[in-house]
Formats: sequence, C-alpha cells, structure tokens
Amino acid sequence: MSSGSVLLTGCRSRPNTSGLTPVKLQVDWYPQPEHGGFYNALVRGYYKAAGLDVQILPGGPFVASEGLVASGAVQFALQSSDHILEAIANSGEPLLAVGATMQHDPQGILLHAASPVHSWPDLDGRTVAVRPGSTWWEFIRKRFHLDHVHEIPATYSVANFLQDPNYIQQAFVTSEPFFAQKAGVPTRMLLNRDAGYDPYRVFYTSQAYAQQHPGIVAEFTRASIRGWQDYIADPTAANALIQKLNPALNPEWMSYSYRALKTGGFVTGQNSEDSLTNSSNPPASQLGQFDPARWITMYRQLLDLNLIQKPIDPTAAFTTKFLL
Repeated sequence: MSSGSVLLTGCRSRPNTSGLTPVKLQVDWYPQPEHGGFYNALVRGYYKAAGLDVQILPGGPFVASEGLVASGAVQFALQSSDHILEAIANSGEPLLAVGATMQHDPQGILLHAASPVHSWPDLDGRTVAVRPGSTWWEFIRKRFHLDHVHEIPATYSVANFLQDPNYIQQAFVTSEPFFAQKAGVPTRMLLNRDAGYDPYRVFYTSQAYAQQHPGIVAEFTRASIRGWQDYIADPTAANALIQKLNPALNPEWMSYSYRALKTGGFVTGQNSEDSLTNSSNPPASQLGQFDPARWITMYRQLLDLNLIQKPIDPTAAFTTKFLL
C-alpha cells in the first residue's frame, strides 16, 4: 500500500512528490476478499500506471463513509446502492456511484441445514439475529408479512449459531458458512437477492469531485475494474497482500470467500452454472456495470418502505460514463 503524502483541500487533488495523484479509497470493512479487485489493482500496479497513488483505508462496523466522501476527506468509498439512494434523499449527500463491485449482494439469512425454515414466510414466529435498522430486513419483513418474527441484535459471530440448532442469523455467503462448516455444522442460506431485494455493491465518489476531476475518476474506475477482472481470474497476489494487512484471515477462509464470490456470480453476474450450461455461448460479464431499471426498482422499494424523505431521480445517483 502506498504511503505517499496526501495533499487535499476540499475536492482538489494535486500530484505528490512522486508525480502521482493521491487518492483515498475508504472500504466498508477490514481487508478481505470482498475488496479483492481494489487490492489487486494496487499490488499489480494498475493504479500507479494510471498516475494514481491510491491509499486503501480499512473500514469497520462504525465507519460511515458517506460524510467522508461528501466532505472530500476521501475521494472514493464502498457502499450498497440502497444506502446511496437513502443518503442522497435523506441527508442531501451529493454522492455518485461510478461502478459496481458486486452485481448482487452476498447477504442473507443463515440456517442450519436441518432447519424447518425453507422459505422467507417460514421465518414468521421465529427469532432472527439481525443488525437493527437494516433496510433489507425491513423489506423482507414487509414483503413476507413477518408480523410475529422476534428480532435480536446480530453479533457478527457464529458462536450462538453453533450452539443452538434453532438459531437463525444474518450472514454473508462468503463468511459465516465457512466457520460453521469448519465446526462441522451444515448450513443453508436464504439470499436477499432471491427475496427480490437486490442492491448493487458500489464504489462511489462525490458529484463535485466527479465534475472537477473527471480524468482521475475515469482512471481510478478503469484501473479498479481491471483489478477485479484479473482478481476473478487469479486472486493470488491480492490475497497475499490482504492477509498481510489483516492477519485475522487465513488462506483457507480467503479461498472459501473467493470461490463463493466467483461461483455465485456476485462480482460478474455470471455464476459457474451459467458458464457450464451456456458453454458454447457464455453470458457476458456485467462486471462494474449498472442497469438503470434496477436503481429505479430499488428506489421504489425504499419509497414503499417510507425510507425516502425527499423524492429524487434515482438515475442521477449513478453514472456509467467512467466505465470501460
């Protein structure tokens, strides 16, 4: 990771002593394979070749990136498209999504394999551990009329899950099932995307920065997309850097996460089954791309949940002009 000095005043960017333009990317969690494309672009020199000195800042459960981007403290950050829409409509944050890191959200509900819960309506009357105030959960509760579900706070651990065969919790398909599997506990997941709630995972900047520095945004976006393309093909170099930065990870967990991202088609929109069934004419990768219809659908879902305080044009929340 580059340690070049960063000279920022508002939204201005100036080359540092190396002649590269300093750029900060605030990620949404500690370094992990879900950020693999960005670390791949860093370690393979794609950002440097684009004239950028990129610093990737680790996130965590208490990092709110929207204000950092809007104020110019960082130039780019990661978030989901529903949160981008809420931030623009409710807080007036001038944000702009410039690329999709994931076509689908790998989040959902983790169940024991033998659980009698096989569909979303089956959750009614049961206890579910979720993060309080989660938009996706509000959608699922309303759509499937879960009027008698009991919520408890998520713990970001599978400790309780392993001890209780009736325990149900939110999870990422790239993470919690791995730890359950290691403990010899078979699992299943209900994915949010299959419930009809399907936000993008995006990287974004501010409207002002995109207007004032379109060349930098374009170079960062294209180098990042190249990083993701090559990460899906070979994660070795990026994963080595990620593990160095986050020693809590181990190669087996990282390999599991990578395979889950790839086989589930979360990044490219193509899963392994698609590639096998359409081997003579495989579907094109959607890596980085946005479909306006999905942004409009998400916006309407948020309106239906009364989570949008001020009407906006959802198609103004993103752009594809910086993509390859």
